[in-house]
Amino acid sequence: MTESAAVENHTTVAELDSYPPDSPSAGASGGWRELFSRQYAASASILAGGVALYAMNLYFTAALMPSIVAGIGGERYYAWVATGFLMAAVIASMLVSRLLDRLGAARAYVLGFLVFGAGAVVNALSPSMAALILGRVVQGLGGGLVAGLGYAVIRGALPERLWTRAAGLVSAMWGVGTLVGPLLGGLFAQLGAWRWAYVLLLVAALVLAALARRVLPGRSGAGHGSGPVPLASLLLLTLAAAAFSVSSTVPSGRPTAVCLLTGLALLAGFVAAERRASATVLPQQTYRAGNPLKWLYLTVAVLCAGVVAENFIPLFGQQLGGLGPLVAGFLGAAISAGWTTAQLFSVGIESARGRALAIRTAPLVLVGGLLVYGLSQTGHASGLRVALWAVALFGAGTGIGLAFPHLSVAAMRSSNDPAEGGKAAAAINTTQLIAFSVTSALAGTLVNLGADSPVDSARYMTFGIAAITVLGVATATRTARSLGK
Repeated sequence: MTESAAVENHTTVAELDSYPPDSPSAGASGGWRELFSRQYAASASILAGGVALYAMNLYFTAALMPSIVAGIGGERYYAWVATGFLMAAVIASMLVSRLLDRLGAARAYVLGFLVFGAGAVVNALSPSMAALILGRVVQGLGGGLVAGLGYAVIRGALPERLWTRAAGLVSAMWGVGTLVGPLLGGLFAQLGAWRWAYVLLLVAALVLAALARRVLPGRSGAGHGSGPVPLASLLLLTLAAAAFSVSSTVPSGRPTAVCLLTGLALLAGFVAAERRASATVLPQQTYRAGNPLKWLYLTVAVLCAGVVAENFIPLFGQQLGGLGPLVAGFLGAAISAGWTTAQLFSVGIESARGRALAIRTAPLVLVGGLLVYGLSQTGHASGLRVALWAVALFGAGTGIGLAFPHLSVAAMRSSNDPAEGGKAAAAINTTQLIAFSVTSALAGTLVNLGADSPVDSARYMTFGIAAITVLGVATATRTARSLGK
């Protein structure tokens, strides 16, 4: 590291550990009771509820997909349903700070919930897979907005002593939503009523929109977040995800390899464009030499890549374990259950050494769980084998929950400027969405490579995702080290 980079890194670490320098409560430790007190409970509920609705919908559809395909066809475009939703969510997440500035928290949330509800209506009425994908894109636009707001509003709505608890609550909603989503999806699939599942999402979105309008503040007029949209970066990112998605629909062999290489090249172009641009998808400080945010976001990305396995677990549970849709939905929720459980304990870690250990350990636990699940795949699995799958997936999820709250709070503390700190926190959501969209497309390709054998499909998908998450071992170490822990 050069001397200037070292100085810059030292300054950044100091900011991370001392923000805000003159806050009388900076050293205090707020508890769950204070977060859910009359003063903060309503705001915390909206922040958590929006993320829960988004996450529930993401995996709600995963549990429904076998029934949807049986009803309207389009199995070859299975992965596109998730990819279309996620890419739309990435685009919407870029508008979070801009809409928050122009509309205020209440109106921005109402807009997000209403757009999400409109997509649910399209899904409920879909006569074909093309229509379903269109509905998912609309849902993604609304979902990406409300999920991003959940992170962006924490810093302004709550005192710093509650940031870790609030970040843990919001992040836990990914686990809760993805736990409830597959279960409800499996139930509706079991009843043969997948269209009514989207009616339920519509009702939930309307209820949350009404609550947000009553509870959250209007426009603050602060003037932040009104910069230009990073069109070049978004275009490259969208094309990369599209290339990965197309790879799941072309014949195996050279066409698949061409699509994958094209996707990787476009991702490299995205990073190059981000480094040079004045308007960026991630905060500009991410690309400065010595800044720890790059390692933090990469760690978030690889941890979230592991969650994508949940898109396909209900399918393999039915094909390989002979499970019904409802029980397969329970199996698909195992990663989320581990994520949520570990996170509730992890937010109580207050020592620097403990936080560092949690961040470093997380990817190892995640990879270990995925490998056990992949190695134990077999056709006509016994009940004992299915139980092993559930335990392995739960263990994988605990790895995510160990690190996530601490990564979120570190992003919030990345700058003394409240606007920049808010953008850094909102970028956690953007990073999640990018990881979900790219990994989902890759997973679809891996599943199709083993199309002749469900066992091979399950193993290719699981080992492929595990190979991505292995990278987190290095990035998590750099994250903890760069944050001075």
